[in-house]
Amino acid sequence: MLQTSCILLISFMASFLPLGGAMLNLTLPGQHPDPESVVQEVHRKVNASIARRQMLGESEMEESSSCLTGNPIDDCWKCDPDWPNNRQRLAECAIGFGQYAKGGQGGEFYIVTDSSDDDAVTPKPGTLRYAVIQTQPLWIVFPSNMMIKLSQELIFNSYKTLDGRGADVHIVGGGCITLQYISNVIIHNIHIHHCHQSGNANVRSSPEHYGWRTESDGDAISIFGSKDIWIDHCTLSRCKDGLIDAVMGSTGITISNNFFSHHNEVMLLGHSDDYLPDSGMQVTIAFNHFGEKLVQRMPRCRRGYIHVVNNDYTHWEMYAIGGSGNPTINSQGNRYTAPSNPFAKEVTKRVDTEEGKWKGWNWRSEGDILVNGAFFVASGEGFEVKYEKAYSIEPKSAEHIDLLIMHAGVLGVSRDNNLGMWSRGPNDDGGEVSESGQEYTDEMSGSTRLQPHSSTVTLILSCIALLCFLMLSHNLPLTTIL
Repeated sequence: MLQTSCILLISFMASFLPLGGAMLNLTLPGQHPDPESVVQEVHRKVNASIARRQMLGESEMEESSSCLTGNPIDDCWKCDPDWPNNRQRLAECAIGFGQYAKGGQGGEFYIVTDSSDDDAVTPKPGTLRYAVIQTQPLWIVFPSNMMIKLSQELIFNSYKTLDGRGADVHIVGGGCITLQYISNVIIHNIHIHHCHQSGNANVRSSPEHYGWRTESDGDAISIFGSKDIWIDHCTLSRCKDGLIDAVMGSTGITISNNFFSHHNEVMLLGHSDDYLPDSGMQVTIAFNHFGEKLVQRMPRCRRGYIHVVNNDYTHWEMYAIGGSGNPTINSQGNRYTAPSNPFAKEVTKRVDTEEGKWKGWNWRSEGDILVNGAFFVASGEGFEVKYEKAYSIEPKSAEHIDLLIMHAGVLGVSRDNNLGMWSRGPNDDGGEVSESGQEYTDEMSGSTRLQPHSSTVTLILSCIALLCFLMLSHNLPLTTIL
């Protein structure tokens, strides 16, 4: 107790001291020591996948087109004709900073047979909530189409994979997905939408613990103090706050092959300009389609190293990529299509920062295609040497964007991806499986589209989060912190 109190006191006092920032600018658990080498490896894998596709003859291409897309993530698992029975192979297919996310690899398969979410404290076996709170690695699958209407935040434990391949799975409702002080999570092929605020209730986070949760923001996926996270082939839209937020010392994240639409503040990376641990945040954003009726934050970055590679931006109303607090933004091989609004052509936005401060920030554009008057304002004179290694393997031109993102979002037969129902495994007891009902709407959730961000985090919350970060860094127990 004394040790905890001392750490909290030091953390609080350091925020008022001139040297406090330097003292607390610690290396995050899971932070890669050489981010440029990770960038190189992403390009190497993309180039190799595209080269394999281009080497095929026309006849071979017709036979292999369903799997050889040039997208290294998809090519890794889709070319296995028996992928439904080799599902955990997916854990070997991530790229970028989240490549070490193993999810539930090596664990048992858990089959979600019950779409209900009636009790956030004592969830029933067979429900999704019962699976994600378990302590052991689990590979969670869905044998049927399913809509899961959450009553409260779905708080994950470490080493879990949500694998929605072969089914049409929707997660909606209260709070949606929370990844807090955990590691090794894969979320794949899930629709997540119409998430609204929840809380002021008890919610279970493990078989041994439940606790009181204050009101949530209403994010689709909230990543808080976590590492080794991979979000792939999901379709996200229409939530109360952000679609994906990563804050409070989160790192080792890849966000790939997703389809984003119908939302205001899409993605926030970093808690605040002054939260120094987020300097170690490292995120790869690759092969995503940013689609209709998006406004801003694709992403909005505070501190950290953000690699934005081979994405297709077809809509924004204010800006695409923004930031403050001196983040490093490495934009390579993207296609940015500006809106018709003559005042919204700029891809980038330095938020609430004077040019005298941001002109030294390390923001680079390489191999991007700028359409309909779009323009990217680069900055960071004197940083060319730092980027030299990253460019030694040339990013593929955005002319390949159509190929790389053609299956962005949830996969399914409707997209001609040759994905059908998965084979039933030995853990399937043949029980009843609940089917999805009618389409979930804004009216049913009580939320509206394009809601502005309105949450304010207090100084006390920041101190508590920093305390948790320090305890994680020193492998101290977190059983008393939720």
